[in-house]
Amino acid sequence: MLHVLIHMAGQDATLTSEQIGRMLGTNAAVVRRTMAGMRKAELVVSGRGPGGGWRLNRPLSEITLAQVYEAIDSPSLFALGFSNAEPECLVEQEVNQALERTLDEARAQLLRRFAEIRLSDIMEGFEKRVAAYR
Repeated sequence: MLHVLIHMAGQDATLTSEQIGRMLGTNAAVVRRTMAGMRKAELVVSGRGPGGGWRLNRPLSEITLAQVYEAIDSPSLFALGFSNAEPECLVEQEVNQALERTLDEARAQLLRRFAEIRLSDIMEGFEKRVAAYR
């Protein structure tokens, strides 16, 4: 979705779900479900009918990674999991507890950092890449 929002900032027109789906390599129905969360968070607005589609509801400087993360239902940040969530073995219980504590700390730190990064920061980096490429 970050990719899509950055592209939206460079558009004068709205983007349809089909256009966004092609951008992401997915279908329009998946786009609409995901964008619905973004609309609910007031990051984007949508219009129906001819000329309808999705567009940003505010400047990139007013959108943080944390807001986008929350708008897409806060998916899991880590792929690590427990082979047995409720083990009988006391060693495995302690291992699970240590991993859980560490992952919780890492998650909290990552979310704090997400709140500090604005999409305009990402756009700035993109623009530098474009300038260096030319």
